[in-house]
Amino acid sequence: MTGLRWGILATGGIAHAFATDLRTAERDIVAVGSRREEASRSFAAEFGIPHAHASYEALVADPDVDILYIATPHPFHAENAILALEHGKHVLVEKPFTLNAPEAASIRDAARANGLLAMEAMWTRYLPHMIRIREILAAGTLGEIRAVFADHTQKITADPSHRLNALDLGGGALLDLGIYPISFFWDILGAPSSVAARARLAATGADADVATIFTHASGAISTSITSSRSAGPNTAHIIGTEARIDIDRTWYAPTSFRVIAPDGTVIEDYVSDIAGRGMQFQALAAEEIVARGETDSPLLGIDETVAIMATLDEIRTQIGVRYPGEK
Repeated sequence: MTGLRWGILATGGIAHAFATDLRTAERDIVAVGSRREEASRSFAAEFGIPHAHASYEALVADPDVDILYIATPHPFHAENAILALEHGKHVLVEKPFTLNAPEAASIRDAARANGLLAMEAMWTRYLPHMIRIREILAAGTLGEIRAVFADHTQKITADPSHRLNALDLGGGALLDLGIYPISFFWDILGAPSSVAARARLAATGADADVATIFTHASGAISTSITSSRSAGPNTAHIIGTEARIDIDRTWYAPTSFRVIAPDGTVIEDYVSDIAGRGMQFQALAAEEIVARGETDSPLLGIDETVAIMATLDEIRTQIGVRYPGEK
């Protein structure tokens, strides 16, 4: 195996998905850490990881680890990432990066102070079909981009005790699901010049359904629908004056898309053909960044991550969602 030596902080579902894809890409996983020794040992046995730590403190102190994937619930990302950075480890932090922009900025500042990579694990940005879409846009095939639409809607649970509905765990559809279309809009159109949002809140006060409409400096409009209570098509569309791109279900995971002219002619038909879920591409990108001696991602820089969190903060202000402890 080549590249960085990975450690995984936490052992939940997303950590399992990431470790599976790291193994698919033949990356080197050397350590895992959990607050429960049994969970750490079980995870290590499942993935053939040599070091199983019974605390996060022991994991970040492991001299064999170069980079840590932060897989805890997002209210703990800032604390966990800064702990790792202060122990000299690069970090790939599961999305959403943090609860809010100030927390995101605290990770950015710690990374810069220590000369390390802190990268948001917005894995969609690194998928092959998204790389190809950026190439098409750069070539001017679509003409002037006028509108972008994306939905991320899943029927998950109405259980008030589930973390998605618990404000003290950063619950709500926006941060778990809405981050995908919001980051997508930033990727295609840049920062929004205006933000408008409406939502339906659950009984717990967490957002269950959120609609957004942004305008951008170019004059383009982007719109999203996010829900944790109902399942929609989960497609995305980029509409230009000369052509459009229709990204199939599920647009934020490896999938197919078509470039279609105004008369309906299919200009390009792209089909993804990759191994695994696709989370390995962000890990490969992180390794390449560090190998170049750099400390920021060219596809999603840390300043953009902080700014996207500020956009999510503005949406939450408009829909009336505030997490415990926020000012």
